[in-house]
Amino acid sequence: MRAIYPGSFDPVTFGHLDIIERASLLFDSVIVAVSRNPLKNPLFSTEERVEMLREVLALYPNVEVDSFEGLTVDYALQKKAKHIVRGLRVISDFENEFRMALTNKKLTGVVETIFLMTKAEYSCISSSTVKELASFGGSLSCFVPPLVEERLIEKNKNRSFKLEKIQEMCAV
Repeated sequence: MRAIYPGSFDPVTFGHLDIIERASLLFDSVIVAVSRNPLKNPLFSTEERVEMLREVLALYPNVEVDSFEGLTVDYALQKKAKHIVRGLRVISDFENEFRMALTNKKLTGVVETIFLMTKAEYSCISSSTVKELASFGGSLSCFVPPLVEERLIEKNKNRSFKLEKIQEMCAV
């Protein structure tokens, strides 16, 4: 049985890793699929997100990382995956995820969505929160792996440098 776990993973968090690890125990093969959404403005490029995921998931032999654009359900069919794994942190996540699951089922008739509740200690973690914490220099060690923390710090140094240069040019 093959499953995909789609998401933006901008950046990957311990909450994502919790879901991936548990999915790897349930399925023979799990594809962690980084979505390219032209309507979003991610902090990390698709390539950077794929690279980070490959590095932090290297110890899982039945997990591969890929990227895709378009409908998740079309990607699942292309990869011959009959299951889409979705993580739920809080009750409010369920409404949107449930709607998407019903839509995907209606579109294909064969792709099932499997919901996994994240562990309680990860329920407050979101990529958006992590990016905001990073932008203010907050501690990230309990939210993301060290590699991801390093990349976030580096990204924010570059952004701060660019902002300072813009401010200097405007002051002239």
